[in-house]
Amino acid sequence: MIVRDRPSGYKLFLLLRGSVLPRILPTLIINIVVATLVTISHGDLFDLKITLTTIPFTLIGLPIAIFLGFRNNAAYDRFWEGRKLWGELVLRSRNLSRQCLSLIDYPEAALAKNGLGDIRVRMIYRAIAFTQALRYLLRNQPTSLAMQQLLPEAEWRPLMAASNKPDFLMRKMGMDLRLCVKEARIDACLAASIDTTLSAMTGAAASCERIKNTPIPFSYTLLLHRTAYIYCFLLPFGLVDSIGFMTPFVVAIVAYTFFGLDALGDEIEEPFGLESNDLPLDAICRAIEIDLRESLEDEHVPEQLQAVNFCLT
Repeated sequence: MIVRDRPSGYKLFLLLRGSVLPRILPTLIINIVVATLVTISHGDLFDLKITLTTIPFTLIGLPIAIFLGFRNNAAYDRFWEGRKLWGELVLRSRNLSRQCLSLIDYPEAALAKNGLGDIRVRMIYRAIAFTQALRYLLRNQPTSLAMQQLLPEAEWRPLMAASNKPDFLMRKMGMDLRLCVKEARIDACLAASIDTTLSAMTGAAASCERIKNTPIPFSYTLLLHRTAYIYCFLLPFGLVDSIGFMTPFVVAIVAYTFFGLDALGDEIEEPFGLESNDLPLDAICRAIEIDLRESLEDEHVPEQLQAVNFCLT
């Protein structure tokens, strides 16, 4: 995610970090070259004069712009829903930590130094591992060995063999909660409130998986791709007779807008990736880890992640 103040003046035209320009630049250059050749030849293709007016481009351009806007709205809805779901995970993780510390009865305070033998510490550390495992799952990345320190040794091997690691960790949460009830460390009514928190975390994770595994229908995206490309590459033939040498400049502006909207929709359609405008899952997971470790008075609290070149991953 790009994190920076809004630039002003000429800087708006010079920024590349976070812009879609590098992504569309090859196609844009080819489009401008075609427009330049059409301008030089005055729309002649060998001995054939290709005559087009601006009327069909006016009729087609407006629907294309509307449909691109609809598609980008659909893509942004996916992006924003993903951000709300991860905000829910932040909230529920903090609630889980508070509930474990205040509702599960132990004679001593819950501190990180107690180790994973303390069921409260184990559940809170497992919540950290849950968010990290979900991040790896959504990004199709291998599970980091750094998670091993957050879990009992007996859980690590089964976790690595599990196809859905967040779901595996949440099942272990349920087993620990049942153990607390069995050992009379928590009243069944109070255990229900912790179970509600665990269910909400599971629901948020499942919703993130739904977004990841259900893209915008390909045929809809393909239609917009084709129509936008055909429109921009035929546009010089419709403009050259009316605006002459200015054709490449006008085509460049129109093509940048259409190609840019198309590319931006592709980028934010999958909000959990590693593109510049995707969600900063690393930073969100780090914020959760900091909050939960501090609740246990852990001595190994990591630093907040900072943006590098205005990009927060």
